[in-house]
Amino acid sequence: MKNSEPLENRDIERLELFVLLTPVVGFFPALWTLYRRKGRPEEQAASRLAVTLALTWVLGTILLQAGSNVEEIGRLPLLLTTSLFSTSYFIVSLALMVRIWKRQPLWLPGISQVAEKLLGKHLS
Repeated sequence: MKNSEPLENRDIERLELFVLLTPVVGFFPALWTLYRRKGRPEEQAASRLAVTLALTWVLGTILLQAGSNVEEIGRLPLLLTTSLFSTSYFIVSLALMVRIWKRQPLWLPGISQVAEKLLGKHLS
């Protein structure tokens, strides 16, 4: 019988990454992981990516909603864009979860580099 820590199980580590990438809700444990400055490198990278995606989604949604309230003529296209933006956020989060499930590295063109530059230097 192996004498190993129960929390060192690879399945539990993957489950932790799933939680971090859960849309909206995963933002809080990801932010906590970055704040503590502890965790595996994969966990830190997933946290940076989750926080960047969530903040981009919140900022984009706020700006699009504000724009739709300013002018009556362009209201419907901006509201449709807001819903498309939110749907994209959820689909990207789901795609990242699929990459974890397939044991592939987490990487998004552009977003990963921004996450590393913004959150990697300031919180490390």
